[in-house]
Amino acid sequence: MRRDTFLAFAAILCLLAAMAAKSLFVDAPALREHNAPGQFDATAAKARLARILGDQRPHPADSEANDAVRARLVAELRAIGLQPIVRDQNACNDFAKARLIACTRVRNVIARFGPPAGKALLLSAHYDSVPVGPGAGDDGVGVATLLEVGAILKDRPLKKPIILLFNEGEELGLIGARAFLADPISANVDSLLNFEARGVTGPVTMFETSQPNGPAIAAFSRAVARPYASSLSADVARLIPNDTDVTTYKERGWLTLNFAMTGNETRYHSPGDDIAGLDIRTLQDMGDQALAVSSELAMASQPSAQGQQLFVDVLRVGLWRMPQWLGAAILAMLLLLTSGVAWKRRALFRAPAVALGAIVLGVVAASLAVTVMGLLVAGTYWRAHPLFAFTATYATIILGALAVLLPLGAKLGAARLRVGFWFLFLLIGAGLAFVAPGAMIYFLLPPALVLLGILAARRSSSLETAGALSGLAALYVIWGELLIGLESIFSPGPLWIVAPAGAIVIVPALVEVLQLFERPRRRVMLLGSAVIALLAWVIAGTVPAYSQDHQQRFTIEYDSDAAAHRSYWSIASDGAALPESYARIARWRQDKLPFSERKRWIADAPTLPAILPPSLELLQAVRHGTGRTLRLRLKMNGAERLVLIAPPEAHIRAAGVAGFLRRAGESASEGKFTITCTGRTCDGAELQIDLGSLRPVELMMIGARNGLPPIGAPLLAARPPFARPQYTPDETVAFTRVGL
Repeated sequence: MRRDTFLAFAAILCLLAAMAAKSLFVDAPALREHNAPGQFDATAAKARLARILGDQRPHPADSEANDAVRARLVAELRAIGLQPIVRDQNACNDFAKARLIACTRVRNVIARFGPPAGKALLLSAHYDSVPVGPGAGDDGVGVATLLEVGAILKDRPLKKPIILLFNEGEELGLIGARAFLADPISANVDSLLNFEARGVTGPVTMFETSQPNGPAIAAFSRAVARPYASSLSADVARLIPNDTDVTTYKERGWLTLNFAMTGNETRYHSPGDDIAGLDIRTLQDMGDQALAVSSELAMASQPSAQGQQLFVDVLRVGLWRMPQWLGAAILAMLLLLTSGVAWKRRALFRAPAVALGAIVLGVVAASLAVTVMGLLVAGTYWRAHPLFAFTATYATIILGALAVLLPLGAKLGAARLRVGFWFLFLLIGAGLAFVAPGAMIYFLLPPALVLLGILAARRSSSLETAGALSGLAALYVIWGELLIGLESIFSPGPLWIVAPAGAIVIVPALVEVLQLFERPRRRVMLLGSAVIALLAWVIAGTVPAYSQDHQQRFTIEYDSDAAAHRSYWSIASDGAALPESYARIARWRQDKLPFSERKRWIADAPTLPAILPPSLELLQAVRHGTGRTLRLRLKMNGAERLVLIAPPEAHIRAAGVAGFLRRAGESASEGKFTITCTGRTCDGAELQIDLGSLRPVELMMIGARNGLPPIGAPLLAARPPFARPQYTPDETVAFTRVGL
């Protein structure tokens, strides 16, 4: 092998190693051994949380388990010198991003301290868990943070009151947040810090703000020593279907900052979300940020900054921010100057096209590789070791990009190809600005450094290379954090989602790598890169898919169709083959249940007459114009959760309970609509539904209770050792159709 080819391979392997090592720069901080007076004590906070969770049973809203958690929470608040109040409300909430109205009984716990009057700072977390897990991360980390921050700040001379809100019902549909907005105390709030979790480890990101974000970011920037945030995340939060309590709170227009961690999603909403799995370093990271921003907002005057800001942290050392208008102006200027350089170098069209081809082919190759692996290896084979799968994805991007750069890039030359890529980079940034303006911050510094090097090349040609390498370093630091976030959020899949951002980091690096060597052999480079990618995928596909810390999603249900007098066993998993022991229990097939669009493993089961679906008693029906209002009494028949799925022709306009009738929104006339009621209070509760149709409609009615009937014991015993339910518990479901 020629020396240049060998060195080019070495450089490519270094690039791949850098892509794998990027997360080392932004992990949660090491746990402090000693805390100075007034510092957040993560050890004490975790001990408080352990006392509150007690035996760590799941404690969904309106359950006996949550009653016990609430009692211990109230005791902890009193122990730190606060006098909490408990609000008891039957409430419902609706969603802008989902066709759903959810109801339950909530008991929000509220503690207030500081000055007796004035607009207050609200610190919010929810203390209920999902029915499947103990909720140490989601949202025990928020509960522990509020308690420790309250213990520290309650004796300080604050300029504004602080309200600690531990709300109930977030997991069922942000219902506690909706109930708080109906509470008179909410009228005194003008600013909000919300604390959430979608995992149990990793750095805590401030991922959402009020709009315009200027005042919130000014306070955050002044207060937090190790920020982890970007203006792009707020745009992403607006565009994706996920919700937090902030979704409900934002209608008040409060100054808002929303915090969460996302590391190791495999424990999220599962029995693994326990005290042992909660990373105390992450708790310290959240606590440090919460205490700093709370102190800033409660002890200083309202931030004077206005308008919309672009911002991104740099290796968690500080926050780089600027007015959005200035970022747009800089982006436009860089685009204009770079286009001028590209014109002079005859690189305005062909060079960007080659760079685009390298990006596109790299992304396509990675996507195809992910698809092929999915066909060859069933299930989330990367779950225990996602680093291997993401590294294989990046190796495939390198192969695809080289397939374009080696034959076409060599003809253009490094100087033209370099400016062509950065011109394309700025065009991508300008295009994204229309959809997600916060993304502009990612497109400013790297091309600016490259452009400075190009302009300085008149004095020395080495300055252009220095500028190009400086731009690459800035790209790696800023976009590396973006990739870390994408890898964390999309660790459940799809893996290819990281490919476009990964290609944007990889392609300019390959441009610089290839120009360092005279003539690396094209066929050898392509063959070697293919071997590297293939080896990476072999490793990703053969390492253990699951581990004690990263378990397989594996939820078992007993489903009874009352109308058809048939029953089923169903397993909602990641699609991996069932253990051989399951084949001895029943004959399994991949199919859908009548109330779900998701494919799962299904087998026939004995019908148990004692398991009945909920029922409805019509109390009143009032016709008005083209619609009607129905008042119904619910009979749960042992179910803990009731779900009503209305067909599109029902035209649901509103639903809820007395005092909390929620409008369904203007889009409610299109598609199916879901109404839920969860908890003990649902049995005998009265539900009102407004329909925009006079014709009879048929609804799917589903009742679920935690756990399986005794005949499910063999299935539980045969569950793989590194598998557990996630998102929904093992449960018994009975469903039927009801006409209204």
